[in-house]
Amino acid sequence: MTVSTTHWPGRRRVALHDLTFRRVTELDHPVLWAMLEPVFRAGETYAIDRDIARAQALEFWCSGTHCAFIAEAESESLGTYYLCPNQGGGGAHVANAGFVTAAEAMGRGVARAMLCHALETARAARFRAMQFNFVVETNSRAIALWQAHGFDIVGRLPRAFDHPRRGYVDALVMYRHL
Repeated sequence: MTVSTTHWPGRRRVALHDLTFRRVTELDHPVLWAMLEPVFRAGETYAIDRDIARAQALEFWCSGTHCAFIAEAESESLGTYYLCPNQGGGGAHVANAGFVTAAEAMGRGVARAMLCHALETARAARFRAMQFNFVVETNSRAIALWQAHGFDIVGRLPRAFDHPRRGYVDALVMYRHL
């Protein structure tokens, strides 16, 4: 595996071509829960009940119209994302996605690689656009990443998210054509 360590002393940056992506299976549920639980419990980026049970969290991430993926490098699970239609019927041509990077993989380029894979997968599935419905404005790293990949802020929901430390903050709607 070719890995660049520039800018990340002691931590290996992961390039898109270094990661493999595969569909989540039931065998992945323990590692998937290990990634989702701290994010959901923190309550800072997803409008999910902070006390969500494991089974409900896994069902949310993997069931219904969600197609969930695991990002791996050298058999280490580094992140997960799901891709789905944003709406049904006349809105089914617009994709939606959710992303979680494993805590130990933060700052290694995993989120960027997952976004690139999600955009490619969405195009291959014939989606015409991608929309993020509820990006918490305090999630500045995600906002910067999405904007760097062509997403525009097309809406602002004033004080729509009750952040556990900052109180009521805005949520953004972000969109880009594929």
